[in-house]
Amino acid sequence: MSYVKLYVHLVWNTKNRHPYFSTLEVRQKVWQHIRQNAKEKEIFIDRINGHKEHCHCLISLGKNQTIQQIAQLLKGESSHWINKENILGNERLKFKWQEEYFAVSVSESVVEKVRKYIENQEAHHQKKTYQQEYNEFIKKFGFERLEG
Repeated sequence: MSYVKLYVHLVWNTKNRHPYFSTLEVRQKVWQHIRQNAKEKEIFIDRINGHKEHCHCLISLGKNQTIQQIAQLLKGESSHWINKENILGNERLKFKWQEEYFAVSVSESVVEKVRKYIENQEAHHQKKTYQQEYNEFIKKFGFERLEG
């Protein structure tokens, strides 16, 4: 029996960072659906939350899972579900996630801090925009933007 416990903080945003999830009710429906879908696909989501134009997940990778597979499964299925169920309340509005995502490993020593950060997205985004948060992540974790 192999035992694996690798935490990853995975963040992705809506296409063009459009604020599709403008209400808390819509956000909660989407996060709950993603959590349920992940469970069915044996993807362990420790925490999930987000705001108007993005989603944060703290996931634990299984021994045969990759970040790319998990991101594709969660984003693809949820996008399909959001459109099929007309979650946004506008049938002419086609929902899409941005193709890119942000993922960083999370040390066991800071898992609780990341959990609290994800849980407190509503309060966090009263003080800081997603663009500000994104820029901080890029700088903090040493990613370089590809301009093109």
